[in-house]
Amino acid sequence: MRKTGALIVIEGIDGAGKSTQARTLVRRLRARGFEAAVFREPTRGRWGREIRRCAKEAGSLTPEQELDLFLKDRRDNVERNLAPALAAGRIVVLDRYYFSSIAYQGAKGLDPARVRRLNERFAIRPDLVFVLDLGPGLGLARIAGRKTRDRLFEREAYLRKVRRIFRSFRGRLFVPIDARQDRRAIAKVILDRTLKVIVRKRALARAKHPSHS
Repeated sequence: MRKTGALIVIEGIDGAGKSTQARTLVRRLRARGFEAAVFREPTRGRWGREIRRCAKEAGSLTPEQELDLFLKDRRDNVERNLAPALAAGRIVVLDRYYFSSIAYQGAKGLDPARVRRLNERFAIRPDLVFVLDLGPGLGLARIAGRKTRDRLFEREAYLRKVRRIFRSFRGRLFVPIDARQDRRAIAKVILDRTLKVIVRKRALARAKHPSHS
């Protein structure tokens, strides 16, 4: 059978638990014999490092400049990481994707529809997007002990706007999850839904290419 990859995205505001859930999902998929890889945005590449450098000082970039950097970083991520891993049949778990740009830059006044169009010119469409929903006050409390702070994005009034945009995403692609729940309960929901997607995609691939099964 042809190898069939899948792209699973985990989104949400700062402190919602995205990174924890992404690592947990990959670990559990590997334990079940799947080839799985995890990536995050911003990346550790050239543009991702520039984003992190600028994020240490609020007001260092205009919303358009932020968007431009994220687009460059994301295009690089797609070309260098996501596309090759998916082509190899891996299950790719991504900690943030272009839905974060829609929410974060949209909350700063850019047109969310335009941000989405710019990204979808090159971004690979995910198979599933989990949106971890959490109030910004609790989210900021969770990350209060971080050694490095992101001053471009970690402000409560601003994160309320970001959260509203995340909560506006609708359709079969999106799975909203209450991030106040126990992390093990969240991890179970994410794993169960991901396995269903993998099974469905592989069944479709077998039906489409029966000679490869």
